Amino acid sequence: MRCVIRVPATMIATSLAVFTAGPFAFAQAPDGAAAFKRDCAQCHASPAADSRAPNLDALRKLTPEAVNNALTIGTMRLQGAVLTDPERRAIVQYLAGRPLDDSSAIPTAGRCPTSTAMSDPASGAHWNGWGAGITNTRFQPRERGGLTAAQVPNLKLKWAFGFPGVTSARSQPAVAGGRLFVGSDSGVVYSLDAKTGCIHWTYRAEAGIRSALVVGPRVGPGSKGYAVYFADGVANAYALDASSGKQLWMRKLDDHRLARVTGSPTLHEGRLYVPTSGLGEEGQGGRAQYECCTFRGSVSAIDVTTGAVVWKSYMITEEPKPRSKNKEGVQTWGPSGAGIWAAPTVDVKRNAIYVSTGNGYSGPPQPTTDAVIALDLQSGKIRWVNQTTPNDVWTLGCQAENPNNPNCPEKLGPDLDFSASPILTTLANGRDLIVIPQKSGLAFALDPDKQGAIVWQYRAGQGSGLGGVWGAAVDDRRAYVSVADMLTKAPGGMHAVNLETGERIWYTPPAARLCGTAPGCTAGQGAAVTAIPGIVFSGSMDGGLRAYAAESGTVVWEFDTNREFQTVDGVKANGGAMDGPGPVVAGGMLYLNSGNAGIIGRPGNVLLAFGVD
Repeated sequence: MRCVIRVPATMIATSLAVFTAGPFAFAQAPDGAAAFKRDCAQCHASPAADSRAPNLDALRKLTPEAVNNALTIGTMRLQGAVLTDPERRAIVQYLAGRPLDDSSAIPTAGRCPTSTAMSDPASGAHWNGWGAGITNTRFQPRERGGLTAAQVPNLKLKWAFGFPGVTSARSQPAVAGGRLFVGSDSGVVYSLDAKTGCIHWTYRAEAGIRSALVVGPRVGPGSKGYAVYFADGVANAYALDASSGKQLWMRKLDDHRLARVTGSPTLHEGRLYVPTSGLGEEGQGGRAQYECCTFRGSVSAIDVTTGAVVWKSYMITEEPKPRSKNKEGVQTWGPSGAGIWAAPTVDVKRNAIYVSTGNGYSGPPQPTTDAVIALDLQSGKIRWVNQTTPNDVWTLGCQAENPNNPNCPEKLGPDLDFSASPILTTLANGRDLIVIPQKSGLAFALDPDKQGAIVWQYRAGQGSGLGGVWGAAVDDRRAYVSVADMLTKAPGGMHAVNLETGERIWYTPPAARLCGTAPGCTAGQGAAVTAIPGIVFSGSMDGGLRAYAAESGTVVWEFDTNREFQTVDGVKANGGAMDGPGPVVAGGMLYLNSGNAGIIGRPGNVLLAFGVD
């Protein structure tokens, strides 16, 4: 019986059993219950106390479309590929309690009556890409945000948009030229009117989308208008015409069958910098039937005119080599890992690009895992590496000690990836710093002029394997770091840290959980933080969005997303846990995705837009 025993935090939203290598032996009308009992119940009927595998009750919270997406274009696509269409549909119906409705993939209501031309995305109100700019500060100045600290307590919901057929909303919107561009777990990209939420156009990618989107001018001979760029869950990068949604190009960035893109692309001067991660392989490595492991994280520079790859740099420079065979006679490989979870950061002054990496999947241990890495912007050559957690080789299904199992490291690492983008910021005295939080619970300030040497480090949380924070924020004086710590007894909370010294300015403990005692309810605040002058926003796994006063940490506004919303597109939608993307502020509006399904987290499928009367 073969199935995934545990599921890491980043896989929870699409966690399902991993099925056996061969298709189920059904003649006609496959029985979904029998298939689940035969191949999945060992892991999912009664998961062990230390298991991250969702039980049957958790799986039954998923919609048919979410289960189907996981098996066809999501985390479980390799296992789903061995099933016939009737077999897959039977399993979907058994888990979700109703059959798959193929007609519900794209909403038919809520279309814009007219479609006006886009304005210049770089002028006026906009939030473009992951961090509101290539330095990923996640700070929105007043001239672009149009929202003041005094207005925040008066924010009201203006409209809601439902994503059909999914149970997570994990793609951060981009707002530019009067449009809002956002992806979905089903692979559909939407161009919405930023003020009303009506649909201008839709486009279907080949897999689900977790990254933010970024908009820029089309370049090249005869090019006019603007393009929107993004990447999907099977490591494809795309360029679409921003006005019409027409595909301009698509580029496969990594041929590894478990490569995907979770980090957002960064656009700069005609090149798109796209990171890759190996979430799927990290979840397979401990299985004796899997040849662990061969994925290596990378960043690619793409010519936005043609989609051609200008350069590609692996974070582990050594190619995987055969190690030994396990007791099943399966060949194992290494080194591997060092996926890049987050958006790259561009340093124009130093002609550099910074990325952060995760753990290794197989040995020998490498100096580039759990590290901040500087690369040459033009060539992709690695300039320097600062590894904060050495010897962190971790893969799912392994024990703390594995002396006779080559699929696993001899000593399992702590799984302390960097899941956030490096922030490049300048102090009042002109000194530049790179600021970044880690799953260890530490936040660091590094010196880009001294090979990334640590300037200060600050203890924000206890740290844990589910302690990832997807993004900090900075203003001119402070760094704002939330706390996830979802495997500890004290998840959640918000810190303000002095940028120059690394000393605490204030700490606000987590608020009372809005989700009460609901399954999957936690106070962890792993979602990316967003700052505007005088205010810091943080979404929580309890379904609450909170605004903190930047000077004191006092909560000045709170919104509970744990309910059903009437949507402009007529799709049934509700909020839930928030993890991953953070709020986006532009043109006097605040936009927020709510919903992160899984064993830790609760489902939701809604985009919310707030404004002031």
